[in-house]
Amino acid sequence: MASNNTLTKAYIVSAIHEKLDRTSAEVKSCVENLLRLMKQAIKKDSFLLLSGFGKFEAYSKRARKGRNPVTGDGIILPPRRVPVFRASKKFRAMLNHEE
Repeated sequence: MASNNTLTKAYIVSAIHEKLDRTSAEVKSCVENLLRLMKQAIKKDSFLLLSGFGKFEAYSKRARKGRNPVTGDGIILPPRRVPVFRASKKFRAMLNHEE
Protein backbone atom coordinates (compact mmCIF):
# COMPACT_ATOMS: atom_id res chain seq x y z
CA MET A 1 0.00 0.00 0.00
CA ALA A 2 1.07 3.60 -0.48
CA SER A 3 3.16 5.03 2.35
CA ASN A 4 0.45 7.37 3.62
CA ASN A 5 -2.15 4.54 3.78
CA THR A 6 -4.11 6.00 0.88
CA LEU A 7 -4.96 3.63 -1.94
CA THR A 8 -4.27 5.68 -5.05
CA LYS A 9 -5.09 5.03 -8.67
CA ALA A 10 -1.35 4.80 -9.39
CA TYR A 11 -0.97 2.13 -6.70
CA ILE A 12 -3.90 0.15 -8.11
CA VAL A 13 -2.36 0.27 -11.60
CA SER A 14 1.01 -0.81 -10.23
CA ALA A 15 -0.46 -3.70 -8.20
CA ILE A 16 -2.47 -5.01 -11.18
CA HIS A 17 0.54 -4.58 -13.49
CA GLU A 18 2.63 -6.81 -11.18
CA LYS A 19 0.00 -9.58 -11.28
CA LEU A 20 -0.86 -9.55 -15.00
CA ASP A 21 1.16 -9.94 -18.16
CA ARG A 22 0.15 -6.49 -19.43
CA THR A 23 1.97 -3.22 -19.86
CA SER A 24 1.48 -0.47 -17.34
CA ALA A 25 -0.20 1.64 -20.03
CA GLU A 26 -2.71 -1.14 -20.79
CA VAL A 27 -3.55 -1.56 -17.10
CA LYS A 28 -3.89 2.20 -16.64
CA SER A 29 -6.27 2.34 -19.60
CA CYS A 30 -8.39 -0.49 -18.13
CA VAL A 31 -8.56 1.19 -14.72
CA GLU A 32 -9.48 4.53 -16.33
CA ASN A 33 -12.22 2.83 -18.39
CA LEU A 34 -13.60 1.08 -15.30
CA LEU A 35 -13.76 4.34 -13.37
CA ARG A 36 -15.38 6.11 -16.34
CA LEU A 37 -18.06 3.40 -16.55
CA MET A 38 -18.70 3.63 -12.80
CA LYS A 39 -19.08 7.43 -12.93
CA GLN A 40 -21.42 7.20 -15.93
CA ALA A 41 -23.58 4.60 -14.19
CA ILE A 42 -23.88 6.71 -11.04
CA LYS A 43 -24.66 9.84 -13.05
CA LYS A 44 -27.18 8.14 -15.35
CA ASP A 45 -28.88 5.64 -13.04
CA SER A 46 -28.16 7.34 -9.70
CA PHE A 47 -26.65 4.15 -8.26
CA LEU A 48 -23.96 1.52 -8.82
CA LEU A 49 -24.12 -1.78 -6.94
CA LEU A 50 -20.96 -3.81 -6.38
CA SER A 51 -22.05 -7.07 -4.74
CA GLY A 52 -20.21 -7.77 -1.50
CA PHE A 53 -18.75 -4.25 -1.42
CA GLY A 54 -21.50 -1.66 -1.44
CA LYS A 55 -23.66 0.76 -3.33
CA PHE A 56 -22.68 4.14 -4.72
CA GLU A 57 -25.63 6.49 -5.07
CA ALA A 58 -26.31 10.03 -6.18
CA TYR A 59 -29.26 11.87 -4.73
CA SER A 60 -30.66 15.34 -5.19
CA LYS A 61 -30.56 17.99 -2.49
CA ARG A 62 -32.97 20.91 -2.56
CA ALA A 63 -31.90 24.53 -2.63
CA ARG A 64 -31.33 25.85 0.87
CA LYS A 65 -30.38 28.91 2.83
CA GLY A 66 -26.73 29.31 3.68
CA ARG A 67 -24.36 31.92 4.99
CA ASN A 68 -21.14 33.33 3.58
CA PRO A 69 -18.60 32.59 6.36
CA VAL A 70 -16.46 35.61 5.47
CA THR A 71 -19.11 38.33 5.20
CA GLY A 72 -21.93 36.72 7.19
CA ASP A 73 -24.38 37.50 4.37
CA GLY A 74 -27.23 35.09 3.78
CA ILE A 75 -27.21 33.28 0.43
CA ILE A 76 -29.31 30.66 -1.33
CA LEU A 77 -27.34 27.51 -2.15
CA PRO A 78 -28.56 25.99 -5.43
CA PRO A 79 -29.94 22.46 -5.74
CA ARG A 80 -27.28 19.84 -6.35
CA ARG A 81 -26.61 16.12 -6.64
CA VAL A 82 -24.52 14.47 -3.93
CA PRO A 83 -22.66 11.14 -4.21
CA VAL A 84 -22.76 8.74 -1.24
CA PHE A 85 -21.43 5.24 -0.55
CA ARG A 86 -23.28 2.65 1.52
CA ALA A 87 -21.22 -0.41 2.48
CA SER A 88 -22.82 -3.85 2.10
CA LYS A 89 -23.62 -5.91 5.18
CA LYS A 90 -20.85 -8.34 4.24
CA PHE A 91 -18.29 -5.54 3.96
CA ARG A 92 -19.41 -3.93 7.24
CA ALA A 93 -19.09 -7.31 8.97
CA MET A 94 -15.57 -7.70 7.59
CA LEU A 95 -14.63 -4.21 8.81
CA ASN A 96 -15.88 -5.11 12.28
CA HIS A 97 -14.10 -8.48 12.32
CA GLU A 98 -17.40 -10.35 12.44
CA GLU A 99 -16.51 -12.59 9.53
